[in-house]
Amino acid sequence: MALSGGGFEVKSFSFRCARMSSSPLLSRKGRQQQRYDNQRRLVAGCIPYKLNREDDTQSDDLLDRVEVLMISSPGRYDLIFPKGGWETDETAGEAACREALEEAGVRGILNDTVLGVWEFRSKSTQDTCSLEGACRGYMFALEVTEELECYPEKDCHERKWENLYLLFLSYLSHQASGL
Repeated sequence: MALSGGGFEVKSFSFRCARMSSSPLLSRKGRQQQRYDNQRRLVAGCIPYKLNREDDTQSDDLLDRVEVLMISSPGRYDLIFPKGGWETDETAGEAACREALEEAGVRGILNDTVLGVWEFRSKSTQDTCSLEGACRGYMFALEVTEELECYPEKDCHERKWENLYLLFLSYLSHQASGL
């Protein structure tokens, strides 16, 4: 599978998120290397997941065993998946892995399939009509193999593992209550 446009291409890949050196982990700051396509900021993120061992649940259903890792959003009460700017010196997958490490403190195996592409506006430009603040995001699945105690944005984000099935039921309930 390949996604292309605006002078870039995302090819199908599957790789283990690279180990960082023993030097202190730091978050990237600034947007000097930020990728853009037609004035849209390009971002990449992932849905970190793990399977509970069978003896941890009462169910034989695989869906009951899947947990996803969500993080708190700074200054807000909602939970989100790790995501952030896709920079010029990395692939979309590398950016997704970097964001998972920086924001959620996890490493793992990134799936080779782009789960979805979505367009959205940054929080600060929700009410404008121009392209300023427009973003295009690429989301991947990340099988978590390592959860770090110390990571760059630990003080900004709390981690919470959620059962995927219960999360989906909660979403459906929330959607139905808005009808």
